[in-house]
This record gives sequence, C-alpha cells and structure tokens, in this order.
Amino acid sequence: MTTETDRRVRKLDEETVASIAAGEVITRPEDAVVELVENALDAEATRVEVTVVGDGTDLLRVRDNGRGMSETDAALAVERHTTSKLGNVAEGTSEGHRTSSGDAADLQTVSTLGFRGEALPSIAAAGTLELVTNDGGTRGTRVVVAEEEKHVEPIGRARGTTVEVRDLFAEIPARRQSLASSRAEFARVSDAVSRYALTRPDVAFSLVHETGGESPDGGGREVFSTSGSGDYADAILGVYDRDVAGRSSTFESEREITDNGETVTVSVEGLLAHPSVTRSRRDHIYTAVNGRAFPSEPLRRAVVAGYGDVLPDGRAPVAVVSVSLPPPWCDHNVHPAKREVRLRAQRAVERTVREAVHDALSTADLRRSEDVAMDLDSTLEPVDGEESRFDGVRVIGQFRDLYLLCEADDDLLVIDHHAAHERVNYERLRAAVGAGEVNAVESIPIDPAATVSLSPAQAAAAAEWRDELAHLGYELDSFGGDTVRVRGVPAPLGRAAAPESVRDALDALRGGETPGDATDRLLKDLACHPSLKAGDALNTEEATRLVERLGSCEQPYACPHGRPTVLSIEEETFVRGFERRSTRMG
Repeated sequence: MTTETDRRVRKLDEETVASIAAGEVITRPEDAVVELVENALDAEATRVEVTVVGDGTDLLRVRDNGRGMSETDAALAVERHTTSKLGNVAEGTSEGHRTSSGDAADLQTVSTLGFRGEALPSIAAAGTLELVTNDGGTRGTRVVVAEEEKHVEPIGRARGTTVEVRDLFAEIPARRQSLASSRAEFARVSDAVSRYALTRPDVAFSLVHETGGESPDGGGREVFSTSGSGDYADAILGVYDRDVAGRSSTFESEREITDNGETVTVSVEGLLAHPSVTRSRRDHIYTAVNGRAFPSEPLRRAVVAGYGDVLPDGRAPVAVVSVSLPPPWCDHNVHPAKREVRLRAQRAVERTVREAVHDALSTADLRRSEDVAMDLDSTLEPVDGEESRFDGVRVIGQFRDLYLLCEADDDLLVIDHHAAHERVNYERLRAAVGAGEVNAVESIPIDPAATVSLSPAQAAAAAEWRDELAHLGYELDSFGGDTVRVRGVPAPLGRAAAPESVRDALDALRGGETPGDATDRLLKDLACHPSLKAGDALNTEEATRLVERLGSCEQPYACPHGRPTVLSIEEETFVRGFERRSTRMG
C-alpha cells in the first residue's frame, strides 16, 4: 500500500538514473549498433566491421580502425556525462567521451554525428560492455563494464577500437520481451548498417551475421561488404547488386538558400537508380544530413517528387541522397534515439533536394524497354450471380486514352480506366486470398528457377515470412548470401509476376503491422502492375466490359489506394454552362 512518504519527491540513485538513460537511448539492438558505428565514424575510421549474433542481444561487435583512445580516455569513456564532442578536446579522443571545457552553446555548432555523451554508459547499463582500444601507442587498453563494476587493464591491439556488447537487456526483461522476432531485429540492424554503408561510400563497411552461438574470431555469414572507394556506385553494388548499380547515376549539386536574411550553401549528392528500377515502398531511399544517416520521410518525399512522372504509379525509387549544410542549421539532438534531425528552413532544403534530383534525372540516360502485358479477357470476365451497379451505362467515347466517357440516364460519367481496372484486379486477388487455399494466389513454376539478389534486410525477412510468401504464390529457396532462387511466382489474373517482384513482396510484409495488413498492401501492388495505363486504348466492347465489371465490385468508386474511379457530371451542369433553358434541343 502506497503511503504519503512514498509519494514524496526524492533523488534517484545512480543505478536507476543509468537504467532510465539506457531506456531513452538503447531500446533495441539497432540503437546500440547506430551509437557504436557513429562513434567509429567520428573517430575518422575508414573501415567499420559489424558482427551480430542472432538478433544482437547475445552479442554485438563493432570494430574500427579509427583514432582510438588512450588509457585515460578509455576509462573515462564509459562514465556518464563525459564527452569528447564539445569544447576544446585533445587530438585523438573523438571516439571517447571525456570531460571538456565546452558548454551548452557548443551543441549548436557540433560537427560530429550529434552529441550523445551517454552512449557507451547507456549501452553498459543495458548489457555487458567490453571496450578494447589503442590510439597508436605501444599497447592498448581493455575496459570491461559488468554489473556496475569497471575493470581496466592493458592489452595488445592495433590502432582503433573494438566494442563488444553481450547479454543486451538481460537485466531488463520487459525490454527484451518487447523485441520482435530474431530475424526482424536483425533486419533492423541490417537496415541501419546499410544506411551508413550507402551514405558513406568513403568508408569500407562489412556486416557479418551468426544465427546462433558465438564466434569470437568474427566468423559467420558475410551479409554484405563495401569497398570504401568513395564511389556511390561501388557502395550500391556492395549492398544491392549489379543490376541496380548498372542502372543508376551519381550526382552532385549545390544551391543557396536564404532564411531570415541569412544565406547558406546546401550541397546534395548521392546516387539515383533509373525509373526502370523501382520498389513498392520508400524504404529503399536512403537519406543523410551532415553525415547522420536516418530515414527522413520529408526528404524521401522530396526525392520522389524529384522523379516526378517518370516513376510508375505507386512505385518508389532506389536512391541515396546525402545533404550537407552548416551545423547551426540542423539539430541532431531533437530525438533521444537519433531518428530525426530538425532542419532550419526545412521546406527550402526539401525544395533543394527535389530540384537536385529532377535536374540530375533530366541529364541522365533513362531509356528503357518494357512490355506492358494485360489479359483483359481474364480480368474482365463477368462475376456469376452478381449484378453490376452500372447496368444500363453506355460507353460513348474515350478521352486521352485514359478516361471513359459514359452516358448514365441524365448524367455523364467519366471513369479513369487505370483506377477502375486496378479496383477490379484488387478485388479478384482479395477474393482469391480470402478463399483460404494453401496458395491463395495462383502460382506457376519457373523453369529454370531465377536467382534474385536481395538487400540484407530483405534477405533476413525472406526466411521470416516464408509461409506468407508461399500464400502469395512465391516459392523460393536460399541460394547463399543475400540471393534467393525463385522457383514459383504469383500469376494473378493469368499474368505471371516477374521473379524480381519478390522484393516488393518482402518490403510489403516487412512494413505491415500484421501479416494481414502486409498481405493486403501486397495485393494492392500486385493489382496495379497489370492494370491498364494511360495510353492503352480500348475498343467499345472492352470499355463496356470494364465498366460492367467495375460495377460488380464491392467498392467501385475508389481504387485500392483511395483515388476516385468515377466522376459524375449532371446534365444540369451543361444546361447552366451553355445557358440553355432546358435539356432538350431547340
């Protein structure tokens, strides 16, 4: 029973304070990896090696060849409220966290990857931490923090730093139990390391994964590695494949923006895959601001806007976009886990990104050759036993090979034939999945099987969602590394999906709050691809069948993505517009 004494304000003990700090900063293995990778980059490392056992709670290891730390700095680095990122700091301590002469004003101009003085102690509060480092001296230093005890001893090591974290959240069972599956957590780690590997092509990154047990020597499956050549194309080749790297262009741009009378230069650079290489979600747009790699939705939208109408409807590009501007114009410390960066003149920066992308694509060779396949006979087959809401509607013409003009009593209906066809396709797919068959979407075998390269996160998800993929019509086997062999593909509406569409399936499944939601999003994407496009002319018979089939849909007035399919114009509108007295001729 709580008493008045229990309710009095009191000062927390250090152990509780440390646990709270860990909870603010380290909520899952991905957060620990981001902290350690950014420390390595601040130490000017040119090589960063990340090793993960299982989901990362058993073991995380980040090894770099950066400046390293002296024994004094290493021992101080694991203490709370110490940093090397503010004020006057001696050479060779960027990776550590030491007391400095800086003050709060320095936070406005910090040029490192954000001030996070409690990174290492917060990680140590959430698990067992071992730090081995050397700043180039004759011997290195080993610091172990376990159960609030710190042990420091000399050890041999070349210049650089290695941090190992074991038993993450072992003493925080609620945090550990709130984590997703092992593969899902590893996918998050893969995404985080991929972001930095792509936005920092000047640094050689590698990611190694052990599914179980420990490998002290760094063994396990190498998920990906990049060369550190400084070329964005080389980085995308390491994380993706030759297809994406071969159909992409690097770009650089500088523009001036002004805010409250102050003018600064904004630099934008990166890599843009051509519109023939797309994905179903924006997860493959990698953004960074002043070296901080994070998924910025405003910048992702700006990138998509820069592509404009060269992207197919509902598709997103593969792109890497790095933005640089003066440190006072961005706040890296607005979010405890570094998942946001607040920008001064946000809209001006977004406009700069959009224009840079647009200009780069305007000069790139974007030629492509693709066949548009559609099976109208199968798609528009009437549904037995159902009446169409549009019985009696008569097709009288087309406009722009996109809009069907229809007479319906005293109204003129204008139907977007792409949106209408997409709604028909979606409801047919949804009905098939709802039938509860083992493979709810018809699947056809591929002979010979196709090999498809996946991103690291997609590869981790492929095993996680194997049953759901089979339910959607995909049959695949692991082919080593991040490659899968696709033996069967969905054939919705009698049209076989491309083997590469398994990437979109994985993105949809990974992005869904539930498998059902992810499946529904995937059905929407599958419905879109074979649907009629602008410029696909229909004869009167085909147009009539499409209108009748649309009228049989459960929801005929919107496409699966929410856009309207039908606009109705009353005859009275023409009477008023033409200043007629009645609807009759005369």
